[in-house]
Amino acid sequence: MAIKSYKPYTPSRRYMTNLDSSDITAKAGVRSLLVNIPRKAGRNSNGRITSRHKEAGAKKLYRIIDFKRNKFGVEGTVATVEYDPYRNCRICLVKYTDGDRRYILQPKGLNVGDKIMAAEAGLDIKTGNAMKLKNIPVGTLVHNIELSPGHGGQIARSAGGYAQIMGRDGKYVSLRLPSGEMRYVLGECLATIGTVGNEDFANIVIGKAGRSRHLGIRPQTRGSAMNPIDHPHGGGEGKTNSGRHPVSPWGMPTKGYKTRKKKASDKLIISKRKK
Repeated sequence: MAIKSYKPYTPSRRYMTNLDSSDITAKAGVRSLLVNIPRKAGRNSNGRITSRHKEAGAKKLYRIIDFKRNKFGVEGTVATVEYDPYRNCRICLVKYTDGDRRYILQPKGLNVGDKIMAAEAGLDIKTGNAMKLKNIPVGTLVHNIELSPGHGGQIARSAGGYAQIMGRDGKYVSLRLPSGEMRYVLGECLATIGTVGNEDFANIVIGKAGRSRHLGIRPQTRGSAMNPIDHPHGGGEGKTNSGRHPVSPWGMPTKGYKTRKKKASDKLIISKRKK
């Protein structure tokens, strides 16, 4: 997939880039797999802002994705490759031999007409097939990995994401995650073979403020431009660095400070993620 640029007929167009959409074969056509999710714009049930710099953005429908891949033993054929406004990778509409239709994340190299299947074991190590981790060979790249059996994939779901199976230790399988973290995951958890497609998404240049607003991102104001009552970096005459290490509006250090609390899953982490 290629990155396309635009003719600079306005200043904002000069550096703007986008993904070539030639890989998209159809628009969303299965109404039962589309859901309208009310936009909350970072607010809780009381209407208070709990996540700053968010807004509703452009209207969009949510595509119901089959993260569980629990349709065992039924072969499916990739019918279309579609755009999903809620995620940075493409999605595939899979038609199964029993008539069922489901969306899955598009792995790199999976195209219209390809056959895929999910099973506990015994499948070919082919892009798009899903199996339990304990039955996938060491060294294989996988994505859409479950953390708990039957809960659906939670790891390596974004564009270009993958994890590598590094070994087995009893009922656990060791994975190297996209962050560089090494951790154990139960071998009973399902994973999809291959890497998530659309890896060029990371190279997109937004180009203008309006495009961020369409994505639901509001502007951010520097703390040093605020008053002392609004931010620890605020106040002073002219431009100052406020004489302290960078912190959040509530005084939490923002560079290198560890915020993870003790969790039960700490014992499953072999080595921490790289900076």
